[in-house]
Amino acid sequence: MQGGFEAAGDLATGGLIGRAFEPHAGETPHGAHGSGLCLNCGTALKGDFCHQCGQTEHIHRTLASIGHDLLHGVWHFEGKIWSTLPMLFTRPGELTRRYIAGERARFVSPLALFLFSVFLMFATFESIGGPLGGDNVNVNRNGSKLTPPELVKELNEQKSMRAKLVATRDALRTRKADTEKIDDKIDDVDDDIGGLQTAYDLSTGTVVNVKKDEIDTGWPWLDERLQHMLKEPKLYLYKLQSSAYKYSWALIPISLPFIWLLFAFRRDVGPYDHAIFAIYSLSAMTMGTVLLSIGNAIGLPGGMLATIFTFGPPLHMYKQLRGAYDISRFGAIWRTIALLFFAMVSGLLFFITVFGIIA
Repeated sequence: MQGGFEAAGDLATGGLIGRAFEPHAGETPHGAHGSGLCLNCGTALKGDFCHQCGQTEHIHRTLASIGHDLLHGVWHFEGKIWSTLPMLFTRPGELTRRYIAGERARFVSPLALFLFSVFLMFATFESIGGPLGGDNVNVNRNGSKLTPPELVKELNEQKSMRAKLVATRDALRTRKADTEKIDDKIDDVDDDIGGLQTAYDLSTGTVVNVKKDEIDTGWPWLDERLQHMLKEPKLYLYKLQSSAYKYSWALIPISLPFIWLLFAFRRDVGPYDHAIFAIYSLSAMTMGTVLLSIGNAIGLPGGMLATIFTFGPPLHMYKQLRGAYDISRFGAIWRTIALLFFAMVSGLLFFITVFGIIA
């Protein structure tokens, strides 16, 4: 229940923040009368909006208007979302090109859509988990997932088996018999016990016993953070998730140099064009993750979700590149391959940045 309330709060926050970045162009006021003076600057009104400051003539003065503003922020932008989302997934290149060309009243602005999509994704993760499952770390055994209580049971069974194997080995040694095979079995059981113990520790947030001298990456700051992460994995993952959406905007400047490299010799496109491309692309990937999470939660086949996860992003990149930059099929194909690599590098740089921020 608490996760549901937190998810709703994140969603509402995302809608309101997105609304703050969304221009009001193309929207119609409710109940405007088109007369009188502007209540903001005092200019005589000649229509539904003040031509001096842009404020609408009609304003709400009821308690219900607060709820209206909240719902308006969450569901967003007077119907613009319903003209933007279909194009974002089916014709992303055309959407990018038309927005750059000046069609602003028809579509949700890229930054507002990105902010809303980020909050929507993490609200979804809070309530139903990600596309690969929920928060618990599970172990597959004979095709089924083990929950923490089942992990304890399996762990005890493995320890009991090890005790029997050790007793058998000791008996063989007293007779000076060969113990090589049973030693190998004991080693295998030890590996299983270690894996089950780690899975249980991570799934329950139990402290993982790792000595400081066992972690040595060559970078002291990274060693310190890894040790902290292993001691309190659940807390650290929570901090990582929180920081990821707080600093998600950093993906935009990180991505821009890589997109510029794809069109370094094009003089008809500039940094603004690349920024709009990047923001709409990130929004699509984020909302795609939300859809996959919902699909996983309602029980869609794993093979279907894996296929969409594998082929969806490159197909979207291809269509957006070709439509936004008006390039040939071959040009879009090789740029898609390069962009996939750049996306992985950008994601790694973003992760390192967030990883370094967390104390």
